[in-house]
Amino acid sequence: MQETATQKARPAAIERDQLDRLFELLRERGYTVVGPVARDGAIAWDEISGAGDLPAGWTDEQEAGRYALRRTDAPALFDWTVGAGSAKALLHPPQVTLWRARRNGQGLEIVDGDPPPGRTLALFGLRACDLAAIAVQDRVLLGGTVTDPVYRARREGALLIAVQCGRAGRTCFCASMGTGPAAGGGHDLALTEVVDGGRHVFVAEAGGERGAGLLAALGARAATAAEAKAAQAAVARAAAGMGRKLDTEGLPALLAKSQDHARWDEVAARCFACGNCTSVCPTCFCVTVEDPTDLTTGFTRRARRWDSCFSIDFSYIHGGPVRTSIRARYRQWLTHKLGAWHDQFGTSGCVGCGRCITWCPAGIDITEEAAALRERKRKKEASRANA
Repeated sequence: MQETATQKARPAAIERDQLDRLFELLRERGYTVVGPVARDGAIAWDEISGAGDLPAGWTDEQEAGRYALRRTDAPALFDWTVGAGSAKALLHPPQVTLWRARRNGQGLEIVDGDPPPGRTLALFGLRACDLAAIAVQDRVLLGGTVTDPVYRARREGALLIAVQCGRAGRTCFCASMGTGPAAGGGHDLALTEVVDGGRHVFVAEAGGERGAGLLAALGARAATAAEAKAAQAAVARAAAGMGRKLDTEGLPALLAKSQDHARWDEVAARCFACGNCTSVCPTCFCVTVEDPTDLTTGFTRRARRWDSCFSIDFSYIHGGPVRTSIRARYRQWLTHKLGAWHDQFGTSGCVGCGRCITWCPAGIDITEEAAALRERKRKKEASRANA
């Protein structure tokens, strides 16, 4: 009997105790598996060998300037939103030696640099906002006429396994950015955790041939109608529970016309210019290059590390920095992230993960700042209408 379209589209189901076999399959295919672990009071990314390394029984509490992991009695592995780290640090490393050189009597001889990863990465447990951020980084670092070889070496062949969000955090706003909580694409496999009484399964949908091959090799069964419905309900629950919202309508134009807004002074009075927001942001990509020299060994090297537009040296041109005030630096960050990024790369630089809100020591909220700028526009329009 010919299958109907509904039957063909039915997702698969992976039992909780099949996860270790999934990790074995990934290693057999030559992947280094990196996923979430509970470490040092936060969810972090690290190499993992099996399901026992995943953060079972942990949830998180996030608010502006506040993050805490909390133990629960639930067996869920993914009852948390996002930690400070993201796939950015794995694909676009915080620091890398581009090359080392030594004196050979006639000049400098290039001898080596940091080698590319020996094995292809399999990133397990990406959220929808993380996938969206990888797509943005792909556009920035691979989509132009000149590509970044460091990023390319780590990104090529990387296998992406997403886990759909079953809950949203207080600082999440991916729904208003169109980047979640359901994975919108770019993944090889998308899993939705379903924990209901004694049932603990992952409803799985392949995003490509590699994902389908993994499900076939795993012997994954077809998900039941009840399991598929529970997975859909979990994602819908996360969408309805967003802690924040960002109104993106006309936002680039609004930011371009708000250069003299008094709000920049107000936020600058709170901002420490510490760069936390750019460090945890999964799309910020700026770097600086340094050439430290060791006079005792005769070696020199060229090193690249993340930089931040909040650093006063970031805008240094001959004679001094262009943006000397925190006001100017915060304005640059926000207007680039939510405005000028569209002109450069055809997309927003924000995916609504909320990390910049959670990890800001002053609790500065990007959605609140954008709303304050919009409020002035509303008041001006109302004043003109009443004139």
